[in-house]
Amino acid sequence: MSQPHTGSHENHDNHGSLKSYILGFALSIILTIIPLVAVMNHMLTKTGTIVLILIMAVLQFGVQLFFFMHVKEGENARWNIMALIFGLVILLTIVAGSIWIMTYNQVAH
Repeated sequence: MSQPHTGSHENHDNHGSLKSYILGFALSIILTIIPLVAVMNHMLTKTGTIVLILIMAVLQFGVQLFFFMHVKEGENARWNIMALIFGLVILLTIVAGSIWIMTYNQVAH
């Protein structure tokens, strides 16, 4: 006979509380409404609006990771955060390198 599955999904102790889910949901709504109001009321310049949207998107990313995906919880929390940071470094390197190459490519001109 095969052994019963004892994976980490059976242990529900690592899930957040109702309070943390409500707080995460409220922060997500607020971080969505702020750029929406700024765009609809033309409160900032074009560059300021783009910067505000990017900042709110990064904060929204953090809220989603920590409140809903429980990156800080569990046995491998430290490794999860380190892997996330490493992935972000790779992502930023690729994006910045691509922008640099597209901006300073003199062969195409």
